[in-house]
Amino acid sequence: MRVAMYYANTDVRLEEKPKPVIGDGEILVRIEASGICGTDCLEWYRVNRVPLVLGHEIAGVVAETGKGVKGYKAGDRVSVSHHVPCGECRFCKAGHETVCDTLRKTNFDPGGFSEFVRIPKINVEKGTYILPRGVSFEEATFIEPLACVIRGQRLANFKKGNSVLVVGSGISGLLHIQLARLGGASRIIATDISDFRLKAAKKFGSDEAINAKDYKPEHFKNANGGYLADLVIICAGATSAFEQGLRSVERGGTVLIFAAAGKGVTLPVPINDIFWRNEVTITSSYAGSPDDHREALEKIASHKINVYDMITHRFGLAETGKGFKLVAEAKDSIKVIIEPQK
Repeated sequence: MRVAMYYANTDVRLEEKPKPVIGDGEILVRIEASGICGTDCLEWYRVNRVPLVLGHEIAGVVAETGKGVKGYKAGDRVSVSHHVPCGECRFCKAGHETVCDTLRKTNFDPGGFSEFVRIPKINVEKGTYILPRGVSFEEATFIEPLACVIRGQRLANFKKGNSVLVVGSGISGLLHIQLARLGGASRIIATDISDFRLKAAKKFGSDEAINAKDYKPEHFKNANGGYLADLVIICAGATSAFEQGLRSVERGGTVLIFAAAGKGVTLPVPINDIFWRNEVTITSSYAGSPDDHREALEKIASHKINVYDMITHRFGLAETGKGFKLVAEAKDSIKVIIEPQK
């Protein structure tokens, strides 16, 4: 079968690999659509593991089922989570499924930028979802990123009436904007350095979209009745994004770290200015639990969250490298979809 083999953001090659052979309890999925995630472009994160086939935002059709598989059959349209929790460890029982050791070890074989993927038994049992008829394969690639966003806002204790600053208006930022608007945010301001993405932020629900180079915390205060943001969501990895976010949170507010920075980056934080006497909470989130995925699928299926209009580019498998270039540049694109059967 054909795969897009990742060596670096500027070096993605079309290669051949044997089609995976499934075992008992496993399924083989023919990939129809696979989204490129911003984390796929974190070269420093996987430099010691290349070459490899990436792609974890997948949707496709069950091509084969192994012995003992129940609930799925050839021809079913599905979305699959690449990471799934055990459900039994101390982290899972405490509601922190996404830091479970099992979740961090699970994956599928090889990755979504290929014609076929083998889904291990645990992923079949804990992370495979039948797609409703009204959800396209392209839309289904948003289930995983939206699940991450749902989890992030829940951990950040978002409430109706909160004012929100979204730092970074890529796909994650835009999903956060839509979810916060759906949840009843009183005001949403978004920032980015790309005019293309600032226009998208307005389209998908922000009250204002400001170039990050021009943004100052006072702007949010002036636009929000004299108060800074109840919730700041940092969706950009630049040091300046973290600094802006920390300076923009109101007393009693929360900063949600939703982006990875560069390797080894540290940030000096003015403790007294931000924390002392202000009861500010800083939290983070990673991935999504099975419940988060099911909620994301429901919101997409019911069209409460508009994901289809976020798709800006579609490529066949042979052009995956073009997709990586667009995502890595983070300019005039939002969601890039790879369609391996084309």
